[in-house]
Amino acid sequence: MTGLQPPSSSRTTYWIGALLVFLAAFCFALKGVLIKLAYQYQIDTISLLTLRMVFALPFYVFIALKLSKRLPPVQLSTRNWLMLALLGIMGYYIASYMNFLGLVYITASLERILLFVYPTFVLLLGVVIYGRKVNRLQLLAVLLTYSGIIVAFVPNIGSGQQKDVFLGAFWVILSGLVYAVYLVGSDTMIARVGSQRYTCYAMIVATLVIVIHCLIANGLDLFRFPAPVYQLALLMAVLVTVIPTFLIAEGIKRIGSGNASIVASIGPIFTIILATTFLDETITLYQFLGTLLVLFGVFLIGWKGRK
Repeated sequence: MTGLQPPSSSRTTYWIGALLVFLAAFCFALKGVLIKLAYQYQIDTISLLTLRMVFALPFYVFIALKLSKRLPPVQLSTRNWLMLALLGIMGYYIASYMNFLGLVYITASLERILLFVYPTFVLLLGVVIYGRKVNRLQLLAVLLTYSGIIVAFVPNIGSGQQKDVFLGAFWVILSGLVYAVYLVGSDTMIARVGSQRYTCYAMIVATLVIVIHCLIANGLDLFRFPAPVYQLALLMAVLVTVIPTFLIAEGIKRIGSGNASIVASIGPIFTIILATTFLDETITLYQFLGTLLVLFGVFLIGWKGRK
């Protein structure tokens, strides 16, 4: 039987990859908590998003330059460069802005549950764009995910923790849809450019557009906030942006996107724990049960994805 077991090096590679994805999930789980903490200082959405991206930008520029010296030049047509730019704008500007906007109205824990609808969007977009068939297991996963969202969402309608639960949910779910489009469209570009360079280029383009948005919205008036806002924005840039984007890329390289989605589905649990600890958010039994249903649905989608 020993000849049927995977080599020790393969097992080590897998567990290292799983650990990288696990750490990335924890970092991503911090996002909603840090945003909600920053909103306590009356900062507007586009200013906070701009600070996050501007603080992260030097890291991506530095890494892109290092990669350009170590790797062969990127050979892309003008059309492909435009497609890369468009995907970066969708994934890291439009989706991020909608997500930040949703957190103005709803709690961090509910936001993370709603955002995890995006794997079902990825699955459904695969059906629409590539004509892929949905089997019974995947259909069950979609039904579980949406059932969990309903179970978690409904008790929050009259909750005093939310400013406008429907508006907040709308922006977060729309953010998940846009991010799913970004993921589906990224496959070809990542194959041509490489995951790390693709991430750097996409983030750089998105940052430029976000700065333009902020310039139009408030003249880039970014120096009027209390010191904690800049500390939180820096934490978002490093812990929620730079580090997890590369951790997840390296993790997927080792264990595949299907297994990575399974490991990353622990994210909402992290957010619930962090939100109750740092934001004093109250988590109801329905919200917890809804979270479990969502995670199980995402688990099934990821498990099928690795087959």
